[in-house]
Amino acid sequence: MNNEFQAWFEKWKRDDHRVVTLVASAVVLLILLALTSFYTVQAESEGVVLRFGKYVKTVGPGLRFKFPFGIDRVAFVPVKRQLKQEFGFGSRGATNDTQYSEEQEQERNMVTGDLNAASVEWIIQFRIVEPQLYLFKVREPGVTLRDISESVMRTVVGDRTVDEVITIGRQEIEAEALSQLQAVVNKYELGLSIDQVQLKNVNPPKPVQNSFNEVNQAQQQREQMINIANGEYNKVVPRASGEAEQKIQAAEGYALKRVNEAEGDVARFNAVLAEYVKAPEVTKRRIYIETMQKVVPQLGRKIIIDETASQILPLLQLSTEGSQP
Repeated sequence: MNNEFQAWFEKWKRDDHRVVTLVASAVVLLILLALTSFYTVQAESEGVVLRFGKYVKTVGPGLRFKFPFGIDRVAFVPVKRQLKQEFGFGSRGATNDTQYSEEQEQERNMVTGDLNAASVEWIIQFRIVEPQLYLFKVREPGVTLRDISESVMRTVVGDRTVDEVITIGRQEIEAEALSQLQAVVNKYELGLSIDQVQLKNVNPPKPVQNSFNEVNQAQQQREQMINIANGEYNKVVPRASGEAEQKIQAAEGYALKRVNEAEGDVARFNAVLAEYVKAPEVTKRRIYIETMQKVVPQLGRKIIIDETASQILPLLQLSTEGSQP
């Protein structure tokens, strides 16, 4: 009896061990299945699904399902993030491997259209708009974009003089480079959209940089003096024009006044003449009286005597007070 029980117990232990092993294997398999079947696409990215290495579809942000155990693989592409590349200089610590190059000196040294040398630093800002093209159409799209950008910038700079590149032509260069770069990117089907091309530091070569700065300072002083002169001109000329206009208006008003007064005198003279023709003596006497009315009050204290008088003493009121006998 004891032998039979011992044999049954040993058989039970062996069977139970197999069951535990099977259960543990099933649990591990389920965990691996769950871990390899679900994935999350971040809000700024899209997921490109590959099945046995072949493109299947592109999915948006969120929790997604895929075939497990490496049947499906997912590449995440940051389609909503604006990326950039720097040329002629570099900002350390970037997550984008192609943001800057170690060959910065070679990148920024260029020759302008008038065979002068210039040191040009610039950046491009771009976004990934077609993840499938970006991943599979061109090998190393970031490096390809750097090569295209450098080629386009050298072409644009080579069509302009050094003065245009360094001073007045920067915006035109940026616009032209953006247009040409986007055209080449579309031709190569990189799946990118170029948002901006921006020139940073644009200077002449270091051996002549001091002389060039002195020339620029002289030009700035010249422009400053011209602006000052224009300011004085704009301040003095309008004032002089206003004074001249004022004097002209005063002269015109005086002329109009004199003309009106003359016309009034003529009209008055003609009216008197008409009355004189009708009655000469009466008119003559009236004119004489009116004239005397105006003249006599202005003479002050006067004594008027007849022309036959021989002396005026009898007419004077001589005072005798205080006289000596």
